[in-house]
This record gives sequence, structure tokens and C-alpha cells, in this order.
Amino acid sequence: MEIVILGSGNVATHLAFALKKAEYHIKQVYSRDIDHAKHLADGIGAEPIDSLLYITTEADVYVIAVKDEAILEVASELRLRNKILLHTSGSTDMDVLKPFSSSYGVLYPLQTISKEVELDFSKVPLILEFSDQRTKEEILNMAFKLSPIIHEYNSEQRRCLHLAAVIACNFSNYLYAIAHDFLAEKKVDFDLLKPLISETAHKIQSHDPNAVQTGPAVRNDGNIIRKHLDLLKAHPNWQQVYELISEDIVRKYWKEDKQNETK
Repeated sequence: MEIVILGSGNVATHLAFALKKAEYHIKQVYSRDIDHAKHLADGIGAEPIDSLLYITTEADVYVIAVKDEAILEVASELRLRNKILLHTSGSTDMDVLKPFSSSYGVLYPLQTISKEVELDFSKVPLILEFSDQRTKEEILNMAFKLSPIIHEYNSEQRRCLHLAAVIACNFSNYLYAIAHDFLAEKKVDFDLLKPLISETAHKIQSHDPNAVQTGPAVRNDGNIIRKHLDLLKAHPNWQQVYELISEDIVRKYWKEDKQNETK
């Protein structure tokens, strides 16, 4: 099977190297920036191109791994007929590809991905969707060579999964950044929080997150919450984040306690 990668960013890079490791031949790498295309193509033995006019029609699978807003633009420039066309987005419907190929689908790697950080693709869940049985058979065969963690969901389910991933991963990382910057102002070492962060992540591997919530909000400790908000008075946006999340935790757990008392 011969593959064309359309994109040179985080997902495109790690997916391309995973495909190469699985002994797939990648014919071309496309990017609007030829230097970016060359950088990735050189590492996987592919031809770099910076114009969709130069896309070969001889490959079997074409993977669009670009920003969501660029998927339709890239796809609309392709003339693939019965070649398999995939995108890698968590939030874009599969059917956006329907006008451009009779065989299309989604291969969404559910992981936070950065070019500079090494990634074991065999541990990445792959969320798949297919237009037809032939595409399903071909892409399942390819996907299982990349990772054993394969799930098939429709576009709406995938969008919900992506939203949950943003909350669990991206928002959590932003909260880490707030904690980091706050402690830096106070000349306190952020590394002291890392065992706490690791233990929190470890606990939810075997427990429902609802069952292991801790902190002043779950205790409805208004005195501590007020003191924390006072410490954040120089940062009203951080105050707002702290207050909103604390209020929601109090509302959730104390409402549940009252409901349990009445049963």
C-alpha cells in the first residue's frame, strides 16, 4: 500500500513515522511550506511537494492531516475517484470528504501530540469511521499495524470524544500553566506539584473520577476558598476560573449528598 500524507504538523509527523515503522511506503508529503514538507519527507524517504497540482494519482491512501479549517480546502483540490481519502480530525464530520472520493473515512489518533516529543504510537487509541466496507477492511488492516487500540465511532460520537479530550487534557494543561506561573511569581518550585499531578492521573486509571475528588470545594470549605481567591486578586481571570470550578464542584457534590440523604 502506498500513501500520501497531506500535512507536516504534529499529527502528520507522528503518523508518517508510525506508518514508515509499519513498513508502509509513503510516496509524498505535501505542505504549503516546502521546507516543512522536506523536513518530514527526508525522514521517511518521501517526495516533498508544496502544491496540490503535483499530487500523484498512483497512491492507494491519501491522509489529510491539517487543521480542521483547511480539510475541505485541501480535499477539494484532489481528484481521487476510488482512492481512499482520510482525515485525522476529532471534530470534522467524515462526510466532508464525500464529494471528493467514493472511498473515504477518518483515522483520528486520540492523543496529545507534539512534534518534538517522542510518541509510542502503539499506545495511541485510533478512532475510525468508514464510508463503506471496502474502505473499512483496508483501513482496519492498516490501523492494527499502528496500534492495537482500535474503536469505531460515528462523527457525532467522535466530536463528543474530542470535546471530552479537550476538557480532560487541554484544559488540565492550562490549569498546570496557571499553577506554574503563580508559583513562579511567588518563587516556589513548580516541580513540587509533579508527584501530586502524577498521583491524580494515576488514581483515575482505576477509579471513577467522581469518587476520588478532593479539595476545599468538595468539602464546601468556604473559608479556604475565600482565602485562595484573595491570593489570586492580582489575577482576576484566574480568580474567575477558580471560582467557577469551585462553585460547580460544590453544586455537584453537595447536591448529590442532599439527594442521598432523602433516599
